[in-house]
Amino acid sequence: MNISLLLGAGLAFLGVVLGAFGAHALKDKFPEPKHEQYWNTGVQYHMYHALGLLAIGILSMDALIGESSLLTWATYLMFVGVIFFSGSLYVLSVTGVKKLGAITPIGGLLFLVAWALVVVEVIN
Repeated sequence: MNISLLLGAGLAFLGVVLGAFGAHALKDKFPEPKHEQYWNTGVQYHMYHALGLLAIGILSMDALIGESSLLTWATYLMFVGVIFFSGSLYVLSVTGVKKLGAITPIGGLLFLVAWALVVVEVIN
């Protein structure tokens, strides 16, 4: 089984659910108006990286690059990046706990490293 495709599809499903949840169920419940923007940013990057995981899964197919340790690492870093980046924004947006904002850049860094690994693998 291609874990990248599984994680990507699962995260895409969850991204749609969380996007709809934020737009409807949470619409008037955010502590401050800017918190809705935090939620939407979390959903946006969540979906970008769900699609990134699907792309990694496709690249990992034998007809293209095939299995690679760099793509495997990119998969896990991207997945954990979604948890740190988007997850911290989701919690921050509904709780208002600003200290969670310190976790968000860690997720961003994981995204950057994951994409760099994909670039390196594609170049090789």
